[in-house]
Amino acid sequence: MDWKRRHILHAALLTPVSLGLPWLNTHASVRERNLSFHHTHTGESLSLVYHDGLDYLPDSLEYVNSYLRDFRTGESHNIDRNLLDQLYALQQSVGSGGVFEVISGYRSPRTNAKLRNKSNGVARKSLHMQGRAIDVRLTDVSTGNLYKAALAMKAGGVGYYKKSDFLHLDTGRFRTW
Repeated sequence: MDWKRRHILHAALLTPVSLGLPWLNTHASVRERNLSFHHTHTGESLSLVYHDGLDYLPDSLEYVNSYLRDFRTGESHNIDRNLLDQLYALQQSVGSGGVFEVISGYRSPRTNAKLRNKSNGVARKSLHMQGRAIDVRLTDVSTGNLYKAALAMKAGGVGYYKKSDFLHLDTGRFRTW
């Protein structure tokens, strides 16, 4: 097999679908991906390009890791890139230009245990502790409509907390609550 054919075959194999990201539009994979956040607990905002259309941007990922830190302890953790892609794809699917309001990103095991003692709605092995979950809402889309769009993506865990007006998203297996 000559070099050009191997290169084309390799590029064809690395589509969002083959990477387990069928909900990420293939057109989105060849252009910049950006996200904007406002953290409801810290008041901090972050807007950045995290993928240049060819690859993830390491400096941007570091900003995201720091930004989505456990705001109670200050501890940070690597945030799953697929979670960022999930947020990006969700925002694109609803045609939003809004900002994700962050309720919770990474949670340290200590914080998760404290929250679990206060509420039975906190999982013992929460994906928040692995940087694979986020609780958000979107400024220009109702949380109910965001929930419907997230369900349609079937990309991971999707929980709708109607009373508190936020959505839980994670990169685990598809399940809903």
